[in-house]
Amino acid sequence: MKKTLKVSWAATALALALFVLPGCEKNFTDPNNASDQVVFNTVRGITGVAVGLQRTYTAGRASNLYNRITTDGFSTKQFFIVNRGNIPEDQLERGAGFVDGTNTILAGLWTSSNKIIYDANNVLEAAYNLGDENYASGLIGYTTIFKALAIADMAMFWEQVPTGNGVNVTFKPRIDGFKEAIVEIDKALGEINANPISAAFLANIPAGIEIPNTLRALKARFALYAGDYALANTTANSVSLTTKSVFTFSGVNQNPIFETVTATNNVYQPVDSTMGLPVAIAPDLADQRIPFYITVNPTIAPRFRTRGFARDGLYEMPLWLPGEMLLIRAECLARQATPDLPTAQGLLNQVLTKTTDIYGLGAALPAINTPLSQADLLTQIYRNRCIELFMSGLKLEDMRRFNRPNTEKGRNLMPYPFRERDSNTNTPPDPAF
Repeated sequence: MKKTLKVSWAATALALALFVLPGCEKNFTDPNNASDQVVFNTVRGITGVAVGLQRTYTAGRASNLYNRITTDGFSTKQFFIVNRGNIPEDQLERGAGFVDGTNTILAGLWTSSNKIIYDANNVLEAAYNLGDENYASGLIGYTTIFKALAIADMAMFWEQVPTGNGVNVTFKPRIDGFKEAIVEIDKALGEINANPISAAFLANIPAGIEIPNTLRALKARFALYAGDYALANTTANSVSLTTKSVFTFSGVNQNPIFETVTATNNVYQPVDSTMGLPVAIAPDLADQRIPFYITVNPTIAPRFRTRGFARDGLYEMPLWLPGEMLLIRAECLARQATPDLPTAQGLLNQVLTKTTDIYGLGAALPAINTPLSQADLLTQIYRNRCIELFMSGLKLEDMRRFNRPNTEKGRNLMPYPFRERDSNTNTPPDPAF
């Protein structure tokens, strides 16, 4: 029998019933609130925890979304600090040895990622036991989006990632984190293919996220990061480029980059119209993606200000962009054992020449008609990923993959938070840079 219900953002309080800040022991239960048995014994409770994953991932300065974009933006020199009183952001801008296990942005990203994975595992276990398989497939798909994002967020910034939750957990190479995320996504897509998501489930989660397409887009992204070019190419090609999938916000839970960066103008801003790229591959000033992402104040410093997907408190933030899928395909075709450079260049040109997309983002530049060598084509793909995906939190992974010099980075990989190191004897050594 189908069970229908209405779950508002307020119902995410159910998700927080399990919340305490995690140490290495990763004990997320709270004796003052509802037990797991109570929360996970009802469809309403399970859905409330699932919705709470989105809130943890997106709400405020403590969210994965803020911490991922901020860590990446400073580490790749897209941002400059406006007020050095913002100590963790200031440390990230200074980079290298100034970034250590005390950094609260890194600690927050580590903690909330582990929290999301822990709660997601509980939701997934409960969802597989639901009698309504169509409702369950929605829960599984939606929850897997946040579990996969959380795993990948750690894999993008740390050399090794935990193998699970528990006392003194062990670690595995970060590339295995991306592979784990793909396995989780494949399981979710299998459930959705067997049991299409019910309208009852979609009515009980925040609007905006298109689940199957988003799972495929994330799978393509993580397959690229894992070096599986054939899988990344075919998966990116299966993604609909005309279907939006976004995080939505409200007056209570505003867009976290707008709330902390754009609205205050007191934390950080874009460096300038180069978007942090070196002169040789800086954006063409005619590129319409510059005014999409950055606005200019001619009279009041700082001159360059955030715009893009952080232009107001309610502005939606995409989980992926159409241009990202085109550039994934271009890169994969250029890197495969027998490169298909003409097709790859054609995909790059689709990004260069598009005047808009479902989010109003377009370069409106002429195509590159002269055939490019593999090296030059890959450089242009990297360049356009940096511009197309500006302030997305994805650039540092690109810089490693394209072997960009350390002089263009603040750090290459992050030190482990002291919270983890102090309570987990298996915590790996910090990388030198």
